[in-house]
Amino acid sequence: MAEEDPRILELRERRAKAQKAGGEDRIAKHKAKGKLTARERIAELLDAGSFNEVELYSSHRSEDFGVGDRIDTDGVVTGFGTLDGRTIYVYAQDFTVMGGALGEVHGRKIARLMDLAAQSGSPVIGMIDSGGARIHEGTRSLWGYAQIFRRNTLYSGVIPQISLVMGPCAGGAAYSPTVTDMIIMVEKQSFMFLTGPEVIKSVTGEIIDMESLGGAAVHLGTSGTAHLTAPSDKEAIAVARRILSYLPSNNTENPPFVDTGDDPDRMDEELNHIVPLSNFESYSMHEVIDHIVDRGTFIELQATFATNAIIGLSRLGGNTVGIVSQEPSVMAGSMEINSADKIARFVRFCDAFNIPLVTFCDSPGFLPGVSSEHEGVIRHGAKVLFAYSEATVPKIQVTTRKGYGGAYIVMSSKLLGADLAFAWPSAEIAVMGPEGAANVVYRRQIEAAEDKDAERARLVEEYRKAFLNPYAAAADGYIDDVIEPRETRKRLIAALIALRDKAETIPAKKHGNIPL
Repeated sequence: MAEEDPRILELRERRAKAQKAGGEDRIAKHKAKGKLTARERIAELLDAGSFNEVELYSSHRSEDFGVGDRIDTDGVVTGFGTLDGRTIYVYAQDFTVMGGALGEVHGRKIARLMDLAAQSGSPVIGMIDSGGARIHEGTRSLWGYAQIFRRNTLYSGVIPQISLVMGPCAGGAAYSPTVTDMIIMVEKQSFMFLTGPEVIKSVTGEIIDMESLGGAAVHLGTSGTAHLTAPSDKEAIAVARRILSYLPSNNTENPPFVDTGDDPDRMDEELNHIVPLSNFESYSMHEVIDHIVDRGTFIELQATFATNAIIGLSRLGGNTVGIVSQEPSVMAGSMEINSADKIARFVRFCDAFNIPLVTFCDSPGFLPGVSSEHEGVIRHGAKVLFAYSEATVPKIQVTTRKGYGGAYIVMSSKLLGADLAFAWPSAEIAVMGPEGAANVVYRRQIEAAEDKDAERARLVEEYRKAFLNPYAAAADGYIDDVIEPRETRKRLIAALIALRDKAETIPAKKHGNIPL
């Protein structure tokens, strides 16, 4: 047997050392916290044995502040592999190397990986676990962050970008995941904020811990920054894998079809009884959605933020769709600032990646009040109008009950450009509710009546019968059909098939000016 080439032996030794860049002790401490290592995270995400690493031997070049040895990988593992056979680019910050802190080379590695992903038309997944910028590298660290931010922006809407926040993500580092399409955070382990508890205490006197300031629950339910959370690294990665199964690899492809085995002609009788006869009783739109979409396919995003609105990915007849709705059991489904932002960004995300939009409308209008007006409800509501108006994907609307005023228009109405609009028999489509309308239209008649309350009640009911039904809107051509609720699934699937080759162009321009 020939003697092993010493150069090959050296390569193997260097490779083995680089793959344990932080050293056994730091890796053991990291795993003792219940966290996977950077390489374990990548292996969990990708198909077995498919990962190909790039720039394994990159290391920093800083000589300042007595910095020690240059460590291979420079604190971030980058490369590509496959997920269910599709090419995926991925980077994972390695907390065992300088706390995953980002320097010049670290940032360049991530930026180059993103360039490769965009050039090949493949999604990029970032696994974030970093103590922030390397202070000893000074403005070189800032350069590294800036390169990532710029590419997050340039490739937004070109390739899917998903961020898994699996540890610290503080300071300017928090901007990168926020620019990406989706953020998944690990509960009780990850946090995001611009200024930490100590800085806040010194400046404002407020005392707070990291979890309460920027933990997963805070960003999912309060700030609306995160889209999904999971209790562990493995479960967060499983969520990311599932999300990717709904998305195309880039903006020139359609989302993948998956045969879910759910009968396209299925009709659930429960839907015919779900909307109460009384307008003052609520019902669950979540239940409506579950009855209509392919069973077990709905993934709700930002589930605890602005809960008067619902957004999420699902499948209908095996095809990916974006679901948008109000939730009438919360604030009667009223639109307000946070729900408007939530809906508008999701609509633009779906439009960017060729995901048809199915919108369920049940809203009495925008939330009234002085604070609402002063905080800019007009500007925020206009974002929804803007997002739906510019979207060129197939758009289908179903009005289940209330569709009043501007809140009806902006929720993908046919008036605003929906391709098809359906209504349930329970739908009420009008400028405003019957009480307000009667007070305006019949003001003099009510004032002249001896029993004003009785006359008002009579006229409210008269207005309701004349105008608050779907047939008036259908007569004007603003509703394509009034359907039984149980037919909704079948009709939506047929509509999506009919619209799958839809081609719509918008005026040539650099970009629109959404009212941010």
